[in-house]
Amino acid sequence: MSEMTVKEFAKKVGRESARLLEQMHEAGLAHKSENDGVSEVDKKKLLDHLTKSHGGGAAPAAPKNRITLTRKTKSRINTAGGRGKSIEVQVRKKRTYVKDGEEQVAEAPAAAAEAPAAPVADKPAVAPAREERRDERPRQSAPVPAAAPVAAAPEVNAPPKEPRGDAPRRAKAAPRDESRDRREAREDRSERKRGGTKKVKRAERRGGRRGGRDSNRQPPKPVQTFVREVSIPESISVADLADKMAVKAAEVIKTMFNMGAAVTINQTIDQETASFVVEEMGHTPKLIKDDALETAVLEGISYEGEKITRAPVVTVMGHVDHGKTSLLDYIRRTKVATGEAGGITQHIGAYHVEHDNGDVTFLDTPGHAAFTAMRARGAKATDVVILVVAADDGVMPQTIEAVEHAKAAGVPLVVAVNKIDKAGADPDRVKNELSQHGVISEEWGGDTQFIHVSAKTGENIDALLEAVLLVSEVLELQAVPSAPGKGVVVESRLDKGRGPVATVLVQNGTLKKGDIVLAGLHYGRVRALINELGQQVDSVGPAMPVEIQGLGGTPDAGEEFTVVPDEKKAREVANFRQGKYREVRLARQQKAKLENMFSQMGQDEVAKVNIVLKADVQGSLEAIRGALEELSTDEVKVAVVSSGVGGIAGTDANLALASEAILVGFNVRADASAREIVEREGLDLRYYSVIYQLIDEVKLAMTGMLAPEFREQIVGIAEVRDVFKAPKIGAIAGCMVVEGNMYRSKRIRVLRDNVVIYEGELESLRRFKDDVNEVRNGMECGIGVKNYNDVQVGDKIEVFDQIQVERTL
Repeated sequence: MSEMTVKEFAKKVGRESARLLEQMHEAGLAHKSENDGVSEVDKKKLLDHLTKSHGGGAAPAAPKNRITLTRKTKSRINTAGGRGKSIEVQVRKKRTYVKDGEEQVAEAPAAAAEAPAAPVADKPAVAPAREERRDERPRQSAPVPAAAPVAAAPEVNAPPKEPRGDAPRRAKAAPRDESRDRREAREDRSERKRGGTKKVKRAERRGGRRGGRDSNRQPPKPVQTFVREVSIPESISVADLADKMAVKAAEVIKTMFNMGAAVTINQTIDQETASFVVEEMGHTPKLIKDDALETAVLEGISYEGEKITRAPVVTVMGHVDHGKTSLLDYIRRTKVATGEAGGITQHIGAYHVEHDNGDVTFLDTPGHAAFTAMRARGAKATDVVILVVAADDGVMPQTIEAVEHAKAAGVPLVVAVNKIDKAGADPDRVKNELSQHGVISEEWGGDTQFIHVSAKTGENIDALLEAVLLVSEVLELQAVPSAPGKGVVVESRLDKGRGPVATVLVQNGTLKKGDIVLAGLHYGRVRALINELGQQVDSVGPAMPVEIQGLGGTPDAGEEFTVVPDEKKAREVANFRQGKYREVRLARQQKAKLENMFSQMGQDEVAKVNIVLKADVQGSLEAIRGALEELSTDEVKVAVVSSGVGGIAGTDANLALASEAILVGFNVRADASAREIVEREGLDLRYYSVIYQLIDEVKLAMTGMLAPEFREQIVGIAEVRDVFKAPKIGAIAGCMVVEGNMYRSKRIRVLRDNVVIYEGELESLRRFKDDVNEVRNGMECGIGVKNYNDVQVGDKIEVFDQIQVERTL
C-alpha cells in the first residue's frame, strides 16, 4: 500500500490533524506537519501505543479471518407537542466478525471493543457464530465526546474508534438464516428467566442487524394545512368562530391576545374583528348579513305579470268632530258613528266602496290628537288623502298635522270643506287658512281641489268621488293580480273565539285562502278571509281590505305582509325577526341604563307611575302608549310596564301587583282570575272607552306625585334704632316694626344696606320686660338674634315664611 500523509490519514480515521499529530508525538513518532508521510510501520507503532494507553497489551498482527465494522446513524425526533422543535439523535454501532473454520466465534477483550480484536485460537469453537452487540441505546449527538484517532491495519475496512471501558461484548460470526430463530428463542427464554422487564422485539433486533431501528426511520410528514372559507355574520361569539375554523377556542383567544384584544370564550365580537382574526389564522373570511335569509326569501318572490289599473286607496283625515266618519257614513250608506264611544273613531277602519265611476277603498283614521301615529301610518298606506275641514270651524291643530303627514308621504290632497249647510259656514276662510300652510286651491292657481260638501245632506258627494278618481287617473295606479299577495297591516286584534285577527290592505297581487302569510314578527296559513261586510271570500285582489285569520300573533299596525311559498322559510324569517327584536330591545334597555347611571348618581329617585295597559286593538294600544309616555317629565315619569292586545288576564294582574302598577283597560275587561287578584290585593283597576279621559286621569295622578314647591313670603320688617348689651344674652337690638308683624317662631334675615348679611332665628322677642310671640306693625320691641352679636343701628331684621304652592303638569 502506498504511503499517505498525516492529513490524509486523519481524514480517513475521522480525526483532526492536530489531535492525530499530538498522539503520534506521544507514541514517539517524529511527525510534525500534516504533509509528513505515514508508513505502515508508523501506523503499527501508533496502534500499539493507543492499545497500551487503554490498558491492553501489544496489538498482535491482525489476522486475515477477522473484520470490524463501525456504523453511525443520525435521526431527528420531534419533541412533545410538536411546534417545529426536534432534537438530533446519533446511534453508534460496532461489530467484529471472526472467521475460524466455518462457524467459530471468539470473545473479544474489553479493551478491544473499538479496536481490531486479536485471534483467540484457544477458545472453544461454538456454533453458530454470534455477532458482537454493543449498547445500542440512542444518545444525543451533542454530548458525545470526541474519540482519539486510531491507526488502521491494512486489512481493516473501516477505521477503528477509540477504545472505551465498556462491558465485554461478544463477537459473532455471520449467522445462518436457519439458526437465527433458534438463537432468538433462546435469548428470549434467558431474558424471561432473569426477570427483565424490557422485551426486545424480533423485528427490532432484525432492524438492528440492518443498522439499527432508527436507520430506516422516515422523517415526520408535515401536517397538512386546510384553508377554509369561514362565514362570519354581523356578530359572532369566540366559541362559534373557533368552531367554524375547526380549531380550539384557546387558539383563537391567543391570536386575539397577540393582536391586542383580550376576550373570553363566550364573548361576542363584531364582524370586522372576526374577519381580521380569520385572516390572521390563515383562513378566508366570508362576510354575510344577518338578514341574508330574509332578503333571499323576499327577493325570491316574483311580482312580474300583466298589469291592470287598480282602485285608489283613500285616507280621510282631519280634526276631531269635523265630520270625517259622517262623510264616510253617507258614502257607504251605513251608520258607523253610532257604534263608536262618544262619537269618536277609536280604530282604523278600511272600507271598499263601489261607485259608478269606479271603485274606491277608504281608510278612516281617527282625528284625535293622540292618534298622530295612526294617521301617519294611514298616510303611508294611501294613494290620495281627503282632508276634511269644517266650514264653520276652520283649520285646527290636527288639520295642520294631517297636512304635514300627507306632504311627508308625498300623497296628493283633496280638500273636502264640510258642513257648508250650517249657519256661519265660510269656505273662503278655509282656503285662506290652508294657503298659509302650502295648500293652494286650483281657483287660486294651485294644484289642490277644494270640494264643498255636506255629510248631512249629501251635497257634492259625487263631485268629491269624481275628484278622487281624477287624481288617481293622473297617478296611473297599477297592480299585478297574478302575483302573490303583498300589502300592509291596517289593524290587528286578539279575538276570543277566532284568535289573532288582522285587517290588511292588499296593495299588489292576490291574497288567497290557504296562502302562507309573513306579517312582521308572525306568520301563519290563512284559514279564513272576511271582507268588510262580514262575508267569507276565497281571494282578494289589489286595493282591497280584508280580515285574515290564522296568524300566530297580532302584528303591529303598519307592518308589511307578504305571501311566501314555503312555510318553513316563513317560520325561519319570523323567528329571526323575533330574535332580532329581542336583541334590539335588550340593547336599548342596557344603553338606557348606562346612560342614566351617572346622571342619577346623588339625585333623589325620580317618581314613577307604573301602568299595565291592555287595549282592544293594536293601533289604539300604540297611540295610548305614545301619549302616556309623552307625559313624562324630569320629576315624574310614566312607565308602561306591559302592554298588549286583549282582555286583562290573571298574569297581567300579578304583574301589576309585583310592579306596583295601575291596571288600565281600554275597551277591554278583566276576566274572573284577574278580578279575584284585584279584589284580594286591592289593586287599582280602571276602564276607559275614550282616550282623552284616560290621559287626563293619568296626568292628575302624576300631579299628586310632584314634589311640593315652596315660595318665600316676607311677613314683617323691623328697623334697628339702638343696640343694648345684656350681660348674659349679648347684643339686644331695640327695633321699630315698620312693615307687617314680627313673629318669634319664624326665621329671620339681617339686612345691611339692603344686603343679606345673616340668616338664622330669633333668640328673644320682648315687649318692654315681657317675652312675647308677636309684635305688630308700628310698635317697639327688643330683638335678640341667635348666635349673632354684630347688629348695628340702621340694620333691618326681616321675618319670612315658606308657603307651599300647588303644582300642575
